[in-house]
Amino acid sequence: MLAEAPDAEQVFLTADWRVVHATRCALAGWLVVLPRRHTTAISEHTAAEAQQLGRLLVAVSAAIEEHTGCSKTYVAQFAEAAGFEHTHFHVIPRSADLPPDLVGPRIFDYLARPEAEQLSLHERNEHARALRPLITARMS
Repeated sequence: MLAEAPDAEQVFLTADWRVVHATRCALAGWLVVLPRRHTTAISEHTAAEAQQLGRLLVAVSAAIEEHTGCSKTYVAQFAEAAGFEHTHFHVIPRSADLPPDLVGPRIFDYLARPEAEQLSLHERNEHARALRPLITARMS
């Protein structure tokens, strides 16, 4: 684990990838998969990193579904927002009762909610601790 980093910043770690709970987020279980080295495009990854990423995205998605009870997950990668110009993959719980105005890419509105609606670090840490063993079991 990363020394002294909160659980939300180290939900799951491999040699090449790190899974974190999204910050400034109002949706429990929204995870982000980041490479451990700096890249700006998915095409910069090695075949071994890509193979591990595929397994990890499936494991993270299944863990989120089990933990949150969502019907499926969205997986998105843009790497263009100011300050986030690096490869990273959002794995987002998509509940069956998601309001129609938040379907698809509009789900990113959960990252633009007022601070009072955002999950606290304590809440993100709790979700991280619950998700870690679910991901670990699927990656074993």
